[in-house]
Amino acid sequence: MSLRLATRALPRAQPARTFATTTYRMAAGDTGSPRSGAGGAGGDAFSKREQANEEMEIRRREKEKLETLKKKIADSEAQLSKDRAEAEELNKKQ
Repeated sequence: MSLRLATRALPRAQPARTFATTTYRMAAGDTGSPRSGAGGAGGDAFSKREQANEEMEIRRREKEKLETLKKKIADSEAQLSKDRAEAEELNKKQ
């Protein structure tokens, strides 16, 4: 068998893939990497300011929710007193 025929019989290699199948891991401090816990590189002024803004927003939302709940309670109490007065009126008629 000649060398030419022997090489034709070999299977051809598949072209290399052009995309990665593994996830990219970011090292600490890389742009876009998750922040470290409490302290370390996450303690710069920007991080502290961002955390303070987030806490203020959370407090504002909680305050709004509390005000909404207080209003619902007041409305429910008003309706309850109205229903009690109506029930007393019906009991007096009987």
